[in-house]
Amino acid sequence: MASGEEDGTVEEKETNNKKRTKGAIATAWLTFYNIAMTAGWLVLAVAMVRYYLQKGTHKGLYRNIARTLKFFQTFALLEVGHCAIGMYCILKCYISISLQIYKEISRYYFWCAKGIVRTSVIVTGVQVCSRIFMVWFVTNSIRQIQNEESVILFVVVWTITEITRYSFYTFNLLNHLPYFIKWARYNMFIVMYPLGVIGELLTIHASLPYVRRSGMYSLRLPNKYNVSFDYYYFLIIVMLSYIPLFPQLYFHMLRQRRRVLHGEIVVEKDE
Repeated sequence: MASGEEDGTVEEKETNNKKRTKGAIATAWLTFYNIAMTAGWLVLAVAMVRYYLQKGTHKGLYRNIARTLKFFQTFALLEVGHCAIGMYCILKCYISISLQIYKEISRYYFWCAKGIVRTSVIVTGVQVCSRIFMVWFVTNSIRQIQNEESVILFVVVWTITEITRYSFYTFNLLNHLPYFIKWARYNMFIVMYPLGVIGELLTIHASLPYVRRSGMYSLRLPNKYNVSFDYYYFLIIVMLSYIPLFPQLYFHMLRQRRRVLHGEIVVEKDE
């Protein structure tokens, strides 16, 4: 009888060690990722300031920073993977509940909370993919609009927002979060988010005449696939999609702000 209990204790310790190792690896990776992204957007900010001080104009600025912007914004696709792993981990928690293995629940949930993020895959996917779309399929593809003020507007907003956001995540993972960074994370978006949306919408709107004349990314009938696609009207649909999506994401952030800064208990619907 005693031998069986000892075997169970040894097995439990090994399981605990494995879970701690997974949590440590996940935390180390997220710390590295957020430090790298903070540094990348800081490099972008310095490049923009230096260019403007040297040239005295925003014209040509986008082309100067395009490679860095495309790299770090595309690299953010990893965040969707982080969320997906976190959701998989939480799913295992629910399976554990059905099997009444309560110790496994706490271990898996700890890993999700401490290691891989628990943010909604859908919300993160929409935000990241919409930015990648703006960079690759609008601004990068249509060179005639790259000197528009609206392009500089959303790039500057993104840069300030991302430096603040990734700094927040980094210090939070290190358990040394300065209050001013937390304050900036949950206050600056009140102004930055609408400004970024305005910049994106104005940029898409400015691209419409060029898209219509060139027929880029469009597929006309007849063709061997017997399918038609008009990129011009697709961009209009994208602009219209901001009407339902922007308020949801904006008010979500406002609820998060009340919870974090003012300690309010906010009940949100499952996404």
